Amino acid sequence: MPNYHLVILKKPYLEAIVDRRKCIESRFSKTRGGPFGQVLAGDKLFLKVSSGPVCATATVAAVKTIENLTPKEINKLRERYNHYIRGSGEYWLNQTDCKFGFLAWLKDIRSIEPVQISKKDWRGWVVLTEKENFGLLNANIAEKVL
Repeated sequence: MPNYHLVILKKPYLEAIVDRRKCIESRFSKTRGGPFGQVLAGDKLFLKVSSGPVCATATVAAVKTIENLTPKEINKLRERYNHYIRGSGEYWLNQTDCKFGFLAWLKDIRSIEPVQISKKDWRGWVVLTEKENFGLLNANIAEKVL
């Protein structure tokens, strides 16, 4: 059975995913956390625009996790995958001191009727659970969108 995730994206990145111009979602961090090690192929994603509604869904086709990154390795990832990640120069510059990387290839991308949720924290990726799911795993919503 797949896991479910809430992924928060800046509007240009979400639009690029929905338009199929971006097919890899990337996350980098200085510490192990967020989606690192918690996402598997087949997992379902709810895609939410930052400060806005959930407005798309996707399925994870494949995952790559990388540990002990160096600036040189991050640059190699940029050269190899940025055509699919669509990161700006500033995005990649902000990743140079990260030690952990996560890439998720996306498939079955669908726009949905916007769903407003009440999320007040700064997490950019949330593994949804029975206890914490912002109402997204409610049968009425999940049946319609996944």
